[in-house]
Amino acid sequence: MRRREFISLLGGAAVWPLAAHAQQPKVPVIGFLSAETVNSSEGRLRAFRQGPSETGYVEGRNVTIEYRWADDQYDRFPALAADLVRRQVTVITAIGNNAMLAAKSATATLPIAFFTGSDPVQLGLVASLNRPGSNLTGVTTLGVEIGPKRLELLHAVVPAAGILALLVNPTNPIAETQTRDHQAAARTLGLQLHVLHARADRDFDTVFAALLQLRAGGLVIGPDGFLLSRREQLAALTARHAVPTIFQYREFAAAGGLMSYGSSITDADRQVGLYTGRILKGERPADLPVQQSTKVELIINLKTAKALGITVPLPLLGRADEVIE
Repeated sequence: MRRREFISLLGGAAVWPLAAHAQQPKVPVIGFLSAETVNSSEGRLRAFRQGPSETGYVEGRNVTIEYRWADDQYDRFPALAADLVRRQVTVITAIGNNAMLAAKSATATLPIAFFTGSDPVQLGLVASLNRPGSNLTGVTTLGVEIGPKRLELLHAVVPAAGILALLVNPTNPIAETQTRDHQAAARTLGLQLHVLHARADRDFDTVFAALLQLRAGGLVIGPDGFLLSRREQLAALTARHAVPTIFQYREFAAAGGLMSYGSSITDADRQVGLYTGRILKGERPADLPVQQSTKVELIINLKTAKALGITVPLPLLGRADEVIE
């Protein structure tokens, strides 16, 4: 072999690793957008990450997740969503109504997988549940639809209470719907229902002072990302002020709240993670029907009931999916 040919061959060999490196596929990026704080979402994140892993995507190995936390300040969502779009993430996962509305406003092209307890058609997110028809799809749970049922269940536990209260976050897009539906249910049950508002921690003192002043015999907490992130704090406050309370999420009853009635939030988080993984594999949101989690669970914390001096009716205990003792 001639010296010139040998040098050319050697030089070409040196380039091969660089060329091979350049051809490595780009690691996809999930933009995770949530109303909560990172400290309040550990369990939900475990459930979410399980979804992509079922489709072959493991964080830190072959997918990167860019987290954006609103820290319960909903006015931060537009900037957070715009930042994910600027970073050109592969897919945005939006948890909660405000997150998905901000993501929808930020991009009409990047795929979005959402989680909501509301009707995404009513919110204008998708054309229909079976055929989303846009860059969004996701998972919805029964939230607003079963709100009046929570009021009915609480009334069954405290039948002598003629005055109850509803706590909502006024910045939630479905706050007005929650209020209207609960007021209608209260009239049917012959109850007085007072609506209280909390959008930040500083509002809780006012809320519980109002409950005392109104002599409310019980409290229904409306579904909301901020209120969910404060489930342990709310459970402690309802126990301290001896207010029988029902919330949507099992996590509230597990933290010491009296009752919960609603869909499994961790199962829904896993499902939206699964859709996120399917989108990473190349499926289009427009072709993925919105998944509806229709199974609901009734959780009763009997230990809390005893502390409140409440005797839960036996038929209701028999209906419970879980009794915490």
